[in-house]
Amino acid sequence: MVLIILILTLIFTGFLSLFLGTFPMSPKDVIDTILGENVSDTYNTVIYDIRLPRILFAIIVGSGLSVAGAVYQSTFKNPLVSPYILGTSSGSAFGAALAILLNQNIYIIQISAFIFGIMATLIAYLLAREKGRLSILSLVICGVIVNSFFQALLGITKYFADTESQLPSIIFWIMGSFSGVDWDSWVVLAIIIVGISILCAMRWHLNVMSMSDEEARSLGIDIDKSRKIIIFMATLITASAVSVVGIVGWVGLVIPHISRLIVGVDNTKVIPTSILLGGIFLLITDDLARTITTGEVPIGILTSFVGAPFFAYLYHVQKKAIVC
Repeated sequence: MVLIILILTLIFTGFLSLFLGTFPMSPKDVIDTILGENVSDTYNTVIYDIRLPRILFAIIVGSGLSVAGAVYQSTFKNPLVSPYILGTSSGSAFGAALAILLNQNIYIIQISAFIFGIMATLIAYLLAREKGRLSILSLVICGVIVNSFFQALLGITKYFADTESQLPSIIFWIMGSFSGVDWDSWVVLAIIIVGISILCAMRWHLNVMSMSDEEARSLGIDIDKSRKIIIFMATLITASAVSVVGIVGWVGLVIPHISRLIVGVDNTKVIPTSILLGGIFLLITDDLARTITTGEVPIGILTSFVGAPFFAYLYHVQKKAIVC
C-alpha cells in the first residue's frame, strides 16, 4: 500500500511540475501541448525540451542518490554514511572545476566530473585493500583521506580561476542545479537506471550483509563479491548524478532514514521506498528552486534546509528514547 501511494504521488507531482516555471502556461496550454493539439513552437519547446527532461532528471537523480545512500548505510553498517563518503563528490567537483578552468564546454565538464568521481572512489578502494580483502573501516578512512585530498585540489583550482567568469561558474556548479540538463545527457539517465535496477535486485543481499561477515558467508553469500558490486554500482550512480547536476547534499542521507521510519529496517522494503521517496523529494525541491524566485536557486541550498532540521529532529528523538 505504501508503494502504491508513493507511485501515485510521484506521478501526480511529475504532472504538476509541468505547469511550474518562469514561463507562464495555463493547465489547458500544457494539456493541449501534451495531446498534440497545441502547435505553438514555444509551448512545445518549454514542455518537451526544458521541463520534461528536467522533471525526469530530478526523479532519476533523486532516486539514484537515495538508493545509493541506503545501500551504503547498510553495507557500512553506519546510519550517517552518504553516497559521498568515498570521495566521489569531491572528485567530481574537482573534475568539473578543472574543466571550467580550462574553458571547456558543458559536455567536457560532465565527462571530466564523471571520470574524476570514479577515480576518487577507485583510489579509496585501492588504498583500503589489504592482502586482497576489503575492510569496511579502512575503506571509510581512505574515503575521508581521498575526499580531503580532492577538496584541496578543488581549493587550488578555485584560487586560480578567473573571479569574473570561471569562479562563479564553479561555485554555482558545486551548489547543484538542474538548469543545464537536456536530452543530450540521456546516457547519464541510462547509467543511473541500470545502477538502480541492479541494486534493487540485490536488496535481499543487504539484509544478510547487515549481519557479521561470518554469518553472511554461512548463509551462502559471497560477501566480498556482493560488497564490491554494491559499492561499484552506488559509485557509478553517484558519479553520474554529480557529473550532470553538481553536488546535491542530504538526499542520500535523509531519504533512507525517512524510508526506515515508514517501512522499518527491512532492505527489501527500504530500497523501493527510498527510490520513490527520493524521486518525489528532489522533484519537489527542484520545483521550488525554479519558482520561489525569478532566478535559479541552487538546489543544494534547498536540500540542506530540509536535511539539517530533519537530522536535528532525529537526534532529539533518539536522545529522548535513550533517556527514557
